[in-house]
Amino acid sequence: MPQIDRFVVVTGGPGSGKTTLMSALAAEGVRTMPEAGRGIIQDQIIIGGDALPWADCAVFANLMLAADMRSYREAQAFEGLLVFDRGIPDVIGYLHLCGLPVPEPARRAAALCRYRRQVFIAPPWPAIYAGDAERKQSLEEAEATHAAMVDVYTRLDYELVPLPLLPVAERAAFVLRVLEQGT
Repeated sequence: MPQIDRFVVVTGGPGSGKTTLMSALAAEGVRTMPEAGRGIIQDQIIIGGDALPWADCAVFANLMLAADMRSYREAQAFEGLLVFDRGIPDVIGYLHLCGLPVPEPARRAAALCRYRRQVFIAPPWPAIYAGDAERKQSLEEAEATHAAMVDVYTRLDYELVPLPLLPVAERAAFVLRVLEQGT
């Protein structure tokens, strides 16, 4: 299986069930790569840093890009399917959402580090949306993030596969079924 066919992205706005889905896929034996943003937020809070989406969006985006590129590079050492909780294009979507210019290195990274053409996108899901210490966005911001991800992944020639609004086990089964059909 070619590398880009092995690298699958799950994207969407915050609070749409991506992380829960990733945990369910991991429980099914699928290798997963964690979302960069949440870890960066946790680290920045611990050290009192300002590379946070509510403080310095540009620096936060740079750290996410670096972490996503490192995850992509590390994933190359593994055999078989890998599912990423967000991909490099998410950084571009985030920059657009913040009204910031997209630096050329981010564009190059998105062009060079490609994923499987089918990208799973989690639509906004008001019934499960909840904020927490790292997720401070409102539901409206989550919806805007979803729209930004639809835009960026479409412009980068990915095929978006909307995740159904179903319990996590059924959502995971849907993802596995789609992946099985595409191989």
